[in-house]
Amino acid sequence: MSLRANYYKLGLFVIGAVFCAVVILLVVGSGRWFTAKLTIESYFDESVQGLDIGSKLKYRGVVIGDVTRITFTYNRYQLDKPVTERARYVLVEAEIQPRQLGGRAAAGDLTDAKNSAVEVERGLRMRLAPQGITGTSYLEIDYVDPAANPVLPIEWTPANIYIPSARSTLTSFVNAASEIIDRLRKLDVESTMVNLNTLLVTTNERVGAIDTRKLGDQANRTMVQIESSLKSVDTKRLSDEGAALLAELRQSNAELKSLLASPALKRIPENADAAVGDLRKLINDPKLAAAVAHLERTLARLERITGGSETNLAGTIENLRQITENLRDLTETAKRHPSGLLFGEPPTPLERTR
Repeated sequence: MSLRANYYKLGLFVIGAVFCAVVILLVVGSGRWFTAKLTIESYFDESVQGLDIGSKLKYRGVVIGDVTRITFTYNRYQLDKPVTERARYVLVEAEIQPRQLGGRAAAGDLTDAKNSAVEVERGLRMRLAPQGITGTSYLEIDYVDPAANPVLPIEWTPANIYIPSARSTLTSFVNAASEIIDRLRKLDVESTMVNLNTLLVTTNERVGAIDTRKLGDQANRTMVQIESSLKSVDTKRLSDEGAALLAELRQSNAELKSLLASPALKRIPENADAAVGDLRKLINDPKLAAAVAHLERTLARLERITGGSETNLAGTIENLRQITENLRDLTETAKRHPSGLLFGEPPTPLERTR
């Protein structure tokens, strides 16, 4: 009985230990198993040598996910077309944890297709990066120049969040080296060497044909003439004139400084500002506008009087002239016969008495 009881207790112990181990694994691994992950994909039009399933996906050196699948796009997309007409891009899928991106503060909010499209327009790209000298590679997400890294043309709608790829640094270097090698291969080295030899021979012939003795004599004569010209120059007079010129320049500089430092010159901007302010006030004064309007009405009335009644005005002026003449005659008569102005005609003179 005791042996059977021990087996029973041993079985209970084993079952309890297994249960505890499972619980511990669930608690420890719950952060990885129950964390929401996001699948993103990208297409590469180049070799992805060194990239394997499980390779790290980094954003500026920080691991944010792992590569989960590496295949070709024609195995998933464009299945309705013949294989020869399908695009031959390399399809790479990776799983990331959106919370590690930190929203738009880092690589942007990639949980939505519209937001990811906005980040792609800003230059978000995925490229292959070598990891040391071991030959392995990893994926790197970063912002690049969109103009220098265009998006690959595709004819389908990606099944996951799509981040375009960019040429890796190693691929760009290899492509540049290949172009240089191709240009060197196309270069006609033999013709270039022949032309260079011909140029050297021609140069030697021209140099040999130069009369060096004649050139030396001409150079000596030129030096003698220069020395004689320098000796004939009155250096003392030149120095005196230079000193006088410097003195005049100093005096002009001092006068210019005094002029610029004068208070009247400094007050010119203030006076100009005050004049502009007064002019602005005068222009904005409503009385000025009313006076201008009154002047316009007066000019219009005067124009109507002088323009529309020219005939009446001429008759009026003629009547005024006649009235003036009559007044002049009346005043002359009053001067000669004041009584006649009051009593009418002058009295008849009496006959002389004898």
